[in-house]
Parts: sequence; C-alpha cells; structure tokens
Amino acid sequence: MRSFAGSCLSMESPTGVAATPRALPYYVAFSQLLGLTAVATTGAWLGLYRGGIAWEGALQFNVHPLCMVIGLIFLQGDALLVYRVFRNETKRTTKVLHGLLHVFAFIIALVGLVAVFDYHRKKGYADLYSLHSWCGILTFVLYFVQWLVGFSFFLFPGASFSLRSRYRPQHVFFGATIFLFAVGTALLGLKEALLFKLGAKYSTFEPEGVLANVLGLLLAGFGVTVLYILTRTEWKRPLQAEEQALSMDFKTLTEGDSPGSQ
Repeated sequence: MRSFAGSCLSMESPTGVAATPRALPYYVAFSQLLGLTAVATTGAWLGLYRGGIAWEGALQFNVHPLCMVIGLIFLQGDALLVYRVFRNETKRTTKVLHGLLHVFAFIIALVGLVAVFDYHRKKGYADLYSLHSWCGILTFVLYFVQWLVGFSFFLFPGASFSLRSRYRPQHVFFGATIFLFAVGTALLGLKEALLFKLGAKYSTFEPEGVLANVLGLLLAGFGVTVLYILTRTEWKRPLQAEEQALSMDFKTLTEGDSPGSQ
C-alpha cells in the first residue's frame, strides 16, 4: 500500500494537482491547428471550386463533405482528446464533455448523411455502390453503436465498476479505430470527388486538385497527431482519488489481494 501511494504521489505536483506532461500542450495545440485548418480548407474548397453550400439544388451535396469533416473527424478527434486535456477535473465532468462532443459529432454527421442521400434521390443517382460509400456507412454505423454502448456502460448509472473496467480497453480501441476509419473514408471521398469532376485534368496540377490534396494531408496529419497523443501511455489522465479507491477495490475482488498486502 505504501508503494502504491508513493507512485500516485509521484504523478502529482507539489500542490497535489497532477502535473501536465511538458510536451502534451504543444501536441494538443498542433492537433487543433491542423483540425481547424482542415475545416477551413474544406470550406474554401467548396466555396471556391464547388459553388458553396445550400440545402436545395445542386449545392446540397456540398453539405455532406463539410459536415463529415466537422463531425466525424474534427469533433470526434477532440472527443477522444478530452481525457488527455482535462486531467484534473472530476471524472463525471470529463465523461459528460466526452459524451456531448460525440453527440454533436453524431448529429452533424447525420445531417451530412441525410444531405447526400436526399441529393442522390432528387437527381436519380445510385446509392452505396462505391468503396467510399461502403466505408462511410460502416463508419457511421460503428460510431453510433460505439456511442450507444459507451453511454450504457459509462454514463448510465446502472453499470457496475467491474463491468466498466472490463469493457474500457475495448471502448478505447474501437474509438481510435472508428476515428481512423473516418479519416480514411474522407480521403477516399476526396479522391472520388476530384476524379468525378476533373478526370484526366487531375494529373495536370489543376488548382482545385492541389488544394484538395493539401486538404487530404491536413486530415491525415490531424488523424496521426490525435492517435499519437492517445497512444502515449505517459500522457494518460492520472487516476483521481475516488478512482484510485475503486481501482484498489476492484483489484481486491478480482485478484484476491487486500490493500494491506501491497
């Protein structure tokens, strides 16, 4: 027990608040710079080369890429970073913020999904025939299921601590995987949109193609930076006092240890 307490204290600053790793704020700031620039570049691409955005007419399709970039990439990425950024707030506050960001991401992505299906219906275009559309539907369905299961386990009051502890690694893994799927699907959609409009001109370094390629690099950079932050074990949110007590109780129940034996 003495060694456990000592290891917990070593993670804290002299004021009793967990110290933030020195490099973490810079990586988080860099991720936000990439993400916001990607959103702005998406808007610039749609405004300069695709006529802008509207819910009716030919511009309805443009709602789709903007909503997907904002929802399933930028907001989802920020939701994943909540537990790295808010290191000393209560667990409940952090969980609520994490869940709300996912709700906003889901709603915005749903608007983008409705926009593209409605546009196809009005134009008489086929649905769900391309690799991009297959990956997009899979990503959206997995995202929705992940949110429902996460809400049931972590925000709904009926789930036990032991059940949450067993499911948490799967929740973290699938969250990062779905985020990676979203970035990959966006890159597929970007390439598809360029080939449909530019065709052979794409290889002649058309300005739209160059801007869209830059957008693709920004999306990939945002995804890689977020995943790097998530995979640094020393940057994980430290356990708060109440979480440490629950963790010790869970270990006692599952491994037959007692706090006094540590």
